[in-house]
Order: sequence, then C-alpha cells, then structure tokens
Amino acid sequence: MTLKRRIFLIFSFNSLVPLICLSIISYYTMFSILSNKIEAGIKSSLMQVTLSLENSIRDLNHISQQFTYGGVIGNRLNEFMLAEEPYQRLQLDNAIKSDLNLLAFTNPNIGLTMYYFKSQGKYQFENFPVKHPFSPEQLPLLAEYTGISYYGPHISNNLLDNQYVLSALRKVELPDRDDVYIYVESGFQLTQNILDTDRSDSRLSHVIVDNNGRIAYSEVPDIFKTNSIFPDFDMGGASGFNNEFYWFKETSNQGWSLVSVIAEADYNKEKNRWFLQIALVSLLFLGVTLFLAWLLWKMVYKPLGRFHNEIKWMSNSRTKHNLEQTSIPEFDYLLNQFRQMKKQIWELFNEIEQKEKHRIDLEVEKLLYQINPHFLMNTLNTAHWLAVMNGQDEIDRLIQSLNKLLYYNLGKLGQASTIEEEIDALKQYLVLQQIRYDFQFNVRIDVDENVLKIPVPRFILQPLVENSLYHGLNDDGFIQVNVILNNGIEISIHDNGSGMSEEKIFNLLNSQTVDQQKVGMGIGMNYVKRMIKSRYEDKANLEIKSEIGKGTSIFLTLPIQGGETSYDQSACSR
Repeated sequence: MTLKRRIFLIFSFNSLVPLICLSIISYYTMFSILSNKIEAGIKSSLMQVTLSLENSIRDLNHISQQFTYGGVIGNRLNEFMLAEEPYQRLQLDNAIKSDLNLLAFTNPNIGLTMYYFKSQGKYQFENFPVKHPFSPEQLPLLAEYTGISYYGPHISNNLLDNQYVLSALRKVELPDRDDVYIYVESGFQLTQNILDTDRSDSRLSHVIVDNNGRIAYSEVPDIFKTNSIFPDFDMGGASGFNNEFYWFKETSNQGWSLVSVIAEADYNKEKNRWFLQIALVSLLFLGVTLFLAWLLWKMVYKPLGRFHNEIKWMSNSRTKHNLEQTSIPEFDYLLNQFRQMKKQIWELFNEIEQKEKHRIDLEVEKLLYQINPHFLMNTLNTAHWLAVMNGQDEIDRLIQSLNKLLYYNLGKLGQASTIEEEIDALKQYLVLQQIRYDFQFNVRIDVDENVLKIPVPRFILQPLVENSLYHGLNDDGFIQVNVILNNGIEISIHDNGSGMSEEKIFNLLNSQTVDQQKVGMGIGMNYVKRMIKSRYEDKANLEIKSEIGKGTSIFLTLPIQGGETSYDQSACSR
C-alpha cells in the first residue's frame, strides 16, 4: 500500500469510528423524542378540533329546540298551519320569518334555517335562498338520536354559500302533524375554519366516522372512502398505519369520531430534516478529516512527487522549470542539490549546441569561399566590357543581369532582404529567362509603396514566379505579380499557363524534394516552404489554386513581425 493510501486510511478510520458510534446513539435518541413530539402535537390539535365540532353540534341542538312546538316560533307555526283566513296566515307568515331572521342574526354561528315538510318534500320560511333540489336523505348522516339527526360536514344547501357545514334536522312535534322538521346549518365558514385549525402546514387531512364506524366525511377518499367502514373500528385503536398513511382517532362524547390522517413522508419530514443535518455535519467532519490528511500528504508525499516531476522533465525537456519550495528544509535541500545537477547538465547541452552551430557556420563559410563571389563578379565584368567593345548588346544585357542576380544571391547570404530588393532581383531573373527562352511572355508587377522597405526572407518571389514559368507558360503568356499591405504582406502571382492537377499541387505543397532537380538557379518551392516555416512558424500561409488549361494562382501571406514597422519607417525616412 502506498504512503498516500495509508495516510488517508488511518485518518479516516480514527475519525469515522467515533463519529459513526455517536451518530447511531444520537439517531435513536432523537428518533424517540421527535416521534413523541409529533404524536403529542397531532393528538392535542385533534382533541381541540373534536371539542370545537362538539360545541358546534351542541349549538345546532340548542338552536333547533327553539323552533319546536312549545316555543314561540313553534307555536306560531302551529297557528299558521291551522289558520284558514288569508290575512291571518299572512300575518303569521311575516311573524315567523321575522323571528327566524332575528334568531339567525343574534347567533352568528348559525347559517341556513328553515322548516321542512317531509311528506310533501317542501320547505318554507327559509332565511337564505336554497339550492334545488333539497333532500336531507342525501346528506351524510353523522349521528342520529330520538327526534334529531346530525349531518356533515357537507356542502351547504345555501345558494349563496359553497363551504362545508354541519347541519341538524329536528322533528317539530306539532299536535296535528308529525312530518314537520326544522333544518339548521352551522354558520358561514365555521366548519371549514374548525377543520383547518390543526393543519396550518397543509399536512393533515380529516376523516369523520359516525357512531357505527361508517365514514361520513373524508378528505382522503382514495385511502378512506365515504360510506365505508373505518379500518379496525371494532378494535377501538387510537392510532394506526394504513397504505402509507398514519392516522390518529379521537372519539367525541356524542359517539362520533374525528380522525387526523397524515402521509408517511410528511410524518417523517422533521425526522428526515434532522437526519439530513446530522449527515451534513458528518460530511463536514469527514471533509475536515480528509483536509488534515491532505495536509499531511502535502508535507510528505507531494515533495516526493516533485522529485518525480524533476526527473521526468529532465528526461523529456531541456527547459528549466522553476518550482516553488516545499517549506520542509530536508526536502528543499535535496531539491536544490538535484537542481544544481540539472543546471550542470543544461550547461553541457548548451555547450554542445554552440559547438554544433559553430561547425555548421564553418561549413557555410567554407562553401562561400569555394564559390568565391568576387572572382565571379570580376570575371563577369571583364565579359561585360568585351561585349561592349565588340558591339554585342544582347550579350552585354545578359551579362549585366546575371552579374546583378549573382551579386544579390551570393553577396548578401545570411542577411535580411526587403520587398524592394526582392522585386529588383526578380526583374533581373526575368530578363535572363526572356533571353534564354525563344518565346515572349508578359510580366506585370504591381507593388504597394508602403511595403517596399519591410524586411522579408530572401528568395521568396523568384521560386514562385519560377513555378509559373515551368508549368506550361507559352507564347502570349502573362504573369501578374501583386504585393499589397493589408493585415500582413499579401503576395499573389497569377499566370495563364496550362495549369496543374490537384495531385501536382499537393506534391508541391507537401513533398520535400519538389523542384530540387528541375529548377535551375531558383531555390524552389521547397525552399519557400521551409523558409517561411522557419521564420514565421504557423503565422504565414502558402496556397496554390489552379485549373487545367486556364492557369495557376499562388497566394502567400506573411505577417509583420515586431520591429518591422519601425524598420520600414526609418528606411523610408532615409
């Protein structure tokens, strides 16, 4: 096992074992505390809602008693039923409605109130508009006692109210009729507000079960269906679990039961939140542990890696890499010793490179002396004067052009050139070629004056023009040379020769031996490629376009390097 793995393993083991033990003990302790807290809160709210519903039902019972026979309103109803004269019936009708409205106004917890005639299926003396049809038999029965039935929660029969209400239907007990009932509903939004008391976070739902175990009202019909028997009702359990829902039941003194239902995910939400906090703290603790292990690794293992990198860089590259210190004296001493050794090796490399470069320069110098340009120049001058004395104008012209071209080619080897000098050398070369060949061709040269003094590599124009001459240029042929200054030096050479194939163009741009044997005094396309590659790297671009039978175009773009602009300005000032 590596040192790095051992460090991380030891630190992780020493940190995680106590953390895991502490987390397990904390989890079971907090799980018990939170479970008791949640259940106590639900049961307390459940009891409060149950008491509120009981009080609402008691209010309905108390109010409905005032409408029965023996009370003021009940007696007037009996008189109304027995009255035969229209005027008397109208007076009693107004009096009953007035009493109903007064009673409803003085009891804000009361809503729709009216008398119901069961045998006829009609109602009368209502204090609010009634939804049609009205049928108490369709209401969810909550509890039933002698002479009175309780319904709900259900949607109000008040045409102006769509809230859930509780209602009561009590027999009036008239002497002459036994089919008259008083119907009373709870007040506006009273029942809905009671049911919303213990679910401010919308997690709890309610189910109301009558005294026979039948579900009279359910807010979760997918789990507890209305008119079905509540699970385990006969067993009398106060809580349970059914289909991923926890339920808690509270039985009222009136015999019906209220059940609070909560989804398992919501029930465990607080526990999961606490567990997440413990997990985050554990991750933070683990992160601190790993950070300490990383610090130890940085002090011991990382310096070893630097030794490895030093050795790798030494074998793969001559470039000197300045690495920061490790802040550990022992390692820093070893690194400094190693770098001193590298420095000595680099010095040996540089010494060998300098010797090799000096050897190559000596070979070039030897070659120049072998060529002996001064001897060639003097000999051509002698030939020039012989031609003048003998009246050989054509030979004189040929010798002068050759003399100038050789002077440019041999007299400044290794020195920089300019576009102006390249153009002059190109003109001398074209004079020699026109005398040499037995056909005439037209060469047009257009050069931007701003580019004349900019330095460029020597012999870049002549090989390009030479290419046009050697690839099918015949009588009436022309060569157009353009040199402009844009973002760089843009050189273009066009001819109307026989053109080249794509294969030939590919060979010219990619072969290392193209034109070496064919081109005479020119250095060739291969020289141009190598020269711009050496001078400009990948910043220059050489492109050839040709069409068989129509001609060839060569495009060369050279960047303006740092210092060339100032060179140009100083040259122009002279």
